[in-house]
Amino acid sequence: MDKVNCRYHPDAPLVEDYHAGDTICSECGLVVGDRVIDVSAEWRSFTNSEDRCRVGAHENLLLGGSDLSTIIGPATGGSSFDEFGLPKYYNRNTMTSSDRTLICVFKEIATMADRINLPKTIVDRANYLFKQVHDTQKLRRRPHDILASACLYLACREEGVPRTFKEISAIGNVNMKKISRCYMTLRELLDTNVDIIKSDDFMSRFCSKLGISHLIQRAATHIARQAEEMDVAAGKSPISIAAAAIYMASQASREKKNLKEIADVTGVAATTIKTSYKLLLEKASDLFPENFKFATPLNQLPK
Repeated sequence: MDKVNCRYHPDAPLVEDYHAGDTICSECGLVVGDRVIDVSAEWRSFTNSEDRCRVGAHENLLLGGSDLSTIIGPATGGSSFDEFGLPKYYNRNTMTSSDRTLICVFKEIATMADRINLPKTIVDRANYLFKQVHDTQKLRRRPHDILASACLYLACREEGVPRTFKEISAIGNVNMKKISRCYMTLRELLDTNVDIIKSDDFMSRFCSKLGISHLIQRAATHIARQAEEMDVAAGKSPISIAAAAIYMASQASREKKNLKEIADVTGVAATTIKTSYKLLLEKASDLFPENFKFATPLNQLPK
């Protein structure tokens, strides 16, 4: 290609005016080129990030068509119509039914995650898990809402921020048992391994929602850990142990919480908390921290 320069001052440097789209000679001001493309970033950004670009949303690699499409505007002028008065050019639907399904489910997962303030890393992981299952076509008869909820639950487990089935059920408006069954099927299908959940994974979140101080939270965490190490509540889920430990620590302190309050926050039935609490109560003297200040003595705790 020939180099663009000023015919009067060939050696003069050229200045590019992106606002006007012109290339100008710095010596005489002669416009030696026009229609210069502005390759700089847009001034406005409609996202919270500072990464401004001029091509809209980022490319979604999980979609078969990379989420790219072209829209033809309405026909105008005589050259846009044939001899019968019909438009010559039409928009062709380039998005497959598979991509439409993925987009709908991705939006649903993002909505559910937003309801409990899950980070984008978990949303991306849940989208990837659903994409994997969708490509296998082995669970195509499962309702998408159940499958999306199970993928979100599995993503939380894999990212180390587990949520209970009841929490996922509430944000997705899906039956908890169906999510549980779908989750087990997902694990077998994807052959994925997740860490075993412990009571510590839920303790800080539960105590925060209950408004319990850090001292009582630390005592409840110690009780739950000791109970698991001593195998006091064998067969009980970590969530039930966490709920029972919070109840025991609160009853021994001045910040007492009743069973209903704890059940509403943890999602564990009050009767289940009672059962686990009775098992902990038998070894209560070995479960509390040594420096714990009892407001209610051990022998006066609820039976």
